[in-house]
Amino acid sequence: MNFSRLVLPGVTMISVTYGLARFSFGLLLPEINQSLEMSELVSGIISSLFYLAYCVTIILSTVITTKEGPRRMIILAGLSAFVGLLLMGITPNVWVLALGVLLAGGSTGLVSPPYGAAISLWIQQDKQGKANTWINSGTSLGIALSGAGAILLTPNWRLSYLIYAMVALLILIWNFRAIPKVGASSRLMFKKGNLSIRGVKGAIPLILASLILGISTAAFWTFSRSFIEVASHYSDWQLSGFWVIIGLFGVLGGFSGSLIEKGGLSLAYKLGSLSIASASIILAVTSGNWLMSYLSAGIFGCSYIFLTGVLLVWGIRVFITNASLGIGVPFLLLAVGQVIGSILAGWLIGTWGYVISFILYGLVGMAATLIGPKKR
Repeated sequence: MNFSRLVLPGVTMISVTYGLARFSFGLLLPEINQSLEMSELVSGIISSLFYLAYCVTIILSTVITTKEGPRRMIILAGLSAFVGLLLMGITPNVWVLALGVLLAGGSTGLVSPPYGAAISLWIQQDKQGKANTWINSGTSLGIALSGAGAILLTPNWRLSYLIYAMVALLILIWNFRAIPKVGASSRLMFKKGNLSIRGVKGAIPLILASLILGISTAAFWTFSRSFIEVASHYSDWQLSGFWVIIGLFGVLGGFSGSLIEKGGLSLAYKLGSLSIASASIILAVTSGNWLMSYLSAGIFGCSYIFLTGVLLVWGIRVFITNASLGIGVPFLLLAVGQVIGSILAGWLIGTWGYVISFILYGLVGMAATLIGPKKR
């Protein structure tokens, strides 16, 4: 299959599920809090539902993709994102919002493993690393679009979600037409993989690193926008611009595949871990300065997409016979860490405040550098 024929709809589907359906919540959270009268603890619990749903659906998606191929899960991911965004746009209360969050968050778990499998099926082997990392960078495109939407639509968060739902529907139709079928009627038959992680060399460091990185990034995704809003007198466009910067710089993370090829997986992992830890600490000590806050956003956006690309490649190398499992395992543990980190962040911020909480999360990110792939 032509490289762009699979990668372009993949980038857009990832941008909808991760960027619009999942991570845009942190940008719109202050307005949602005000409209639905939610406390920081409730906000943290609601935010954790994104990651909890992700944990469940990525397991489901990995199993079904391994058995049946990628198409069904990709289409289901688009449908889940559409319905979740629609519910979030029309929600009258916290309970309907939570249901929308579960469906929107679940779409991200559904979509990751099948795209890894699709690339292994239809993209030439020497181009698969770049295809995976560029599809993964679609997250940043969605984040940038959600930030631009917030600038134009602030404070109409409901309208924002309704527009995102319509975009999700269009992308779903594109992927429905673009993703080939596999099976008896196809020229390609999907080879079933092994779902076990027992005895897989290098699996434990991958699991621990993914879990710790998930914890360390949760506070930034959920509360960074709220942090800078209470720290200084930012205008609405400056607050939304903070999110746009995360997305725009995230595009640079798409080059992780090239850096891994040149510098090695170990160097790329350590560089990404230190960068993402520094973003939280920079924001903690300079949140009142818009220029330094934007610098923090840029570092975080670039290093997050970069790191997820590194974990993706690392996972596929560890689980070399099963690409969907290689993506599913690190992304699942990343989400488990974000469930833990999001709930803890809500409690810590309510107890000790933003500054101490973000410094602590930065230190957790630094601890992640001690666990990484070997230099070979």
